[in-house]
Amino acid sequence: MEKYEKQFSILLEQEKKQQAYEFALELLQNGTINVIELYSDVLTPSLNHMQCSLQDKKMCVWKEHVRTAIVRTIVESCYPFVIKERDKLSPQIKGTAVVLCPPEEYHDLGAKMAADFLTICGYDVVFVGSNTPFEDFYNAVGTIKPDVIAISVSNYYNLVVTKKIIEDIRKKTKNEVKIIVGGYAFSENLEKVKMVGADYYAQTFDDIKSISEEVKI
Repeated sequence: MEKYEKQFSILLEQEKKQQAYEFALELLQNGTINVIELYSDVLTPSLNHMQCSLQDKKMCVWKEHVRTAIVRTIVESCYPFVIKERDKLSPQIKGTAVVLCPPEEYHDLGAKMAADFLTICGYDVVFVGSNTPFEDFYNAVGTIKPDVIAISVSNYYNLVVTKKIIEDIRKKTKNEVKIIVGGYAFSENLEKVKMVGADYYAQTFDDIKSISEEVKI
């Protein structure tokens, strides 16, 4: 798997969008790897290991956005493979899951991957995405009545607002919904998971799979 990650990383660093897209999709179409392996062992490590040698840091941020957009294009093209994997691993729908990011959180690519992982684990997933306004989501909770809510947080500064969201969700759902958190803001200090009041922390597909097996709908 490491060789595929290295090959993809080179294409990503060179910002060769078409070649990177074709490389990733060919791996799936040929059955060389499945979509879980693509996300976990190729795309995510490539994003995490992105480097920029330019002196102008503003250009580095720009390049990061370009490369992230390339990976997003690939992820958004993988849905047929997500459904194929779900039908193989979890053909029975377990319930409804909602995936979102708090207000002012604009990094939602990890949340998109998590949404696909939840789909593979048998959930009917509503992906809300980045920068979700409070009122819109609280109103939607009453209509959708999710069994699981997953919140992705990359920016440490959004932990306080995430805590408030979780408190309000618990009140609105009478504490009947299970809440999963993930993202860079939690990765180096799992005490933050308790601080915001979540039930679970997920970083990998195996984490989400274990949670889905534990949660009783």
